[in-house]
Amino acid sequence: MSMISLKDVSIDFPIYLGSSRSLRNTFINKATGGRVAKESSRVVVVKALDNLTLDVLPGERIGLYGHNGSGKTTLLRVLAGVYVPVVGSVLVKGSIASLLDIGLGLDTEATGLENIYMRSLLMGVDKKDLKGIVSQVVEFAGLGDYLDLPLRTYSSGMQMRLAFSISTAVHADIVLMDEWLSVGDEDFRQKCDERLKEKINNSSIFVIASQDYGLLERNCNRILKLCSGKIIEDIRL
Repeated sequence: MSMISLKDVSIDFPIYLGSSRSLRNTFINKATGGRVAKESSRVVVVKALDNLTLDVLPGERIGLYGHNGSGKTTLLRVLAGVYVPVVGSVLVKGSIASLLDIGLGLDTEATGLENIYMRSLLMGVDKKDLKGIVSQVVEFAGLGDYLDLPLRTYSSGMQMRLAFSISTAVHADIVLMDEWLSVGDEDFRQKCDERLKEKINNSSIFVIASQDYGLLERNCNRILKLCSGKIIEDIRL
């Protein structure tokens, strides 16, 4: 059974030589939204998450809401396993589809087709399922003969189109998203919306961070308001 459980999780970002910077701690505090603590004359620490506890059960669609620096993206990266908390515990059960940086890991010297194979394997696709996944990505991306060319010859829009097609091709129990993904021209954006809704509906748990409260209301059944790395409100819809 899929589930997420965080207990007293804190994430600190040390800024070394902070006292020698022209920006004062109060300014950093406002810019990051996190609480800034001075560890020594040479280190400033930004608390991105502050003693955060959270339990998410199957069927929940979680929206993370808050201003820039409130801790939304940091929390998503903790769930994805990118960040390890300095204190507290994180337990995540179930396969994860992380759509936080869909272009990460693409090789610009490799062809589009080679990137599909490599990324699919890195995402944990079994070799026996690889051919089917590759065919699915090729069809969805709709890039034709460009798939035989190096990725460096693609426009940025084409690269994002390929990255989206790969990242959303594999089923996962838990889907993590930082803002709603939409790439390409109008027709492809419509395909993206349909693919994302299908992926969300087929997932057990969905977590998305956004500053668009209306989007969260339309796609989530629970909204967590964050401020300074803490959950200040838990709204059930």
